[in-house]
This record gives sequence, C-alpha cells and structure tokens, in this order.
Amino acid sequence: MPQQSKYSDSQFETLMNDIVFALEKNQANRDLSIMALGNVVTNIFLHQVNDSQRQKMAEQFTQVLLKSINGK
Repeated sequence: MPQQSKYSDSQFETLMNDIVFALEKNQANRDLSIMALGNVVTNIFLHQVNDSQRQKMAEQFTQVLLKSINGK
C-alpha cells in the first residue's frame, strides 16, 4: 500500500529542485554532494529529533534509503 505524505507533491518537488540546484550551482561532484547531504541529515537529527527517538529514526531513515536505491 502506498504511503501517504502530509506534504504536497508541489512542496516536495520545489524543495528537491532547490537542493539539486544548489548542488549543481556549486558544481558539487558525487562525493561532495553525498558529504554535504549527509551532514545536513546529521544536523537535522541532532537539532530536530529528540535524543530518545534519534537512533530509531536514523535506522528507519537508513532502511528507506536502502530500499529506494535498491528499487524496492
């Protein structure tokens, strides 16, 4: 069953386009892009997720990432 998002497709697409534009504007190669995005994710976990939920949410994020790159 597909997952429903509380965000509109438009909100998501706008944010994604802004992120991709920033990476392209800075001519960030694959490694630099992954490093920067990883640091952004880490910052979000550290500053927006309670300590008690951080580990579980990071594990869930990791599983979703793995599923998305494996096409499942």
